[in-house]
Amino acid sequence: MTPDGQETTVPNIGCKGLLILSSAKKRSSRKREAVVVHSIRDMLALASLKLPCDVISLPHGAACLPLEVLPMLEDYTKIVLWFDNEEGHWESARQFAKKLNEDRCYFVRPTNNHPAPYKADLEGKSLTSILQSATPIVHKSIIHFTNLREDILSHLQNTERAAGVKWVRFPGLNNILKGHRRGEMTILTGPSGGGKTTLMSEYSLDLAMQGVTTLWGSFEIRNERLARTMLQQLCRFPLHLKLDQYNKWADIFQLLPIYFMTFHGQQPLKTVMEAVEHAAYVHDIHHVVIDNVQFMMGLSEGDNSLDRFYRQDSIIGAFRNFATTANCHVTLVIHPRKEKDAEMLSMNSVFGGAKATQEADNVLIIQQKTMQNLKIRKFLQIAKNRYSGDLGIMPLDFDKESLSFSKKYQKSNSIVEELVVRSAR
Repeated sequence: MTPDGQETTVPNIGCKGLLILSSAKKRSSRKREAVVVHSIRDMLALASLKLPCDVISLPHGAACLPLEVLPMLEDYTKIVLWFDNEEGHWESARQFAKKLNEDRCYFVRPTNNHPAPYKADLEGKSLTSILQSATPIVHKSIIHFTNLREDILSHLQNTERAAGVKWVRFPGLNNILKGHRRGEMTILTGPSGGGKTTLMSEYSLDLAMQGVTTLWGSFEIRNERLARTMLQQLCRFPLHLKLDQYNKWADIFQLLPIYFMTFHGQQPLKTVMEAVEHAAYVHDIHHVVIDNVQFMMGLSEGDNSLDRFYRQDSIIGAFRNFATTANCHVTLVIHPRKEKDAEMLSMNSVFGGAKATQEADNVLIIQQKTMQNLKIRKFLQIAKNRYSGDLGIMPLDFDKESLSFSKKYQKSNSIVEELVVRSAR
């Protein structure tokens, strides 16, 4: 238990067991039921009720459901997922249900009237009544407003959380995009050598430091170089000049939920999607970064007559479908077209057909302009924002020593300090 009352698992990775409080009333093995909560405090709050079902606490809370624990849950015919209404918990519950078989999963919807068991008990609410309100979730081809009513209420009561995870290093993005949301697709483009990979490295690092589990697919730059860049952005100084601190910062970086695909160079769509879907299932990935799409267009799957535009549209369609069905945010880096006498890029500058920008929820463009003193000024243009419709620009000032486009913010430093404490345990 941390000083601020948060539960932590030690070690933070590799814990693959479950805490199970067996029911006071034994049932036949054919009709076993369980309530799954994300903390030990919630499990203890339910212990006094003497429920006719098991109460299970997950090893990593709502952050991850390890594949290794799934066999321990196979015998249950009904599983109720009861998480808090904190940021990301509702999405995690939906993700876990897909692993557990949605037909047997029920949810306590995360509204103000239905907090997690421990909090509900402190507020004097009836835990039994809340548990009885759990509703099933199954895939429907057609739904009625009744199926959406509680979800809408949850969003209205938690508008800031519904807007997504906020950036710490890039507060300007919060003012325009409002946050980083699961289930969306973002396109990033910019001139060659304009810093697309460097920006996306820090952009994703910022989110990963706040618990957004990330999968990187870097086809153009090897993982060693990418990870080195992210490590330097984390510590904010040239690490090669202070090698005695390498192990300290490497231990901190190792705590971050960042995974890397081992592909390099041209790769077929089918191979990449298999890896992405596997990572989403096993590691509960929230954010996938593909840098860049052009490296997936060099190989056609079985038909050499497909042109590059058609292949790119197939890639865009596959990732758009994955983002929606897996409730995962996908960021695609795409090079711009080669345009003559065009100082500024636009959405029409994105390589390929119009499908990329049409399917994307967000379109980000790195713009650079040569000033009268011949210095190059860069800024990030938000050219499309489906969530709120707000558009705008954010200045990009690059610091070569830290390989960073952001300034030092106090909250960012506090997150690093918390990681330092965790790495020392």
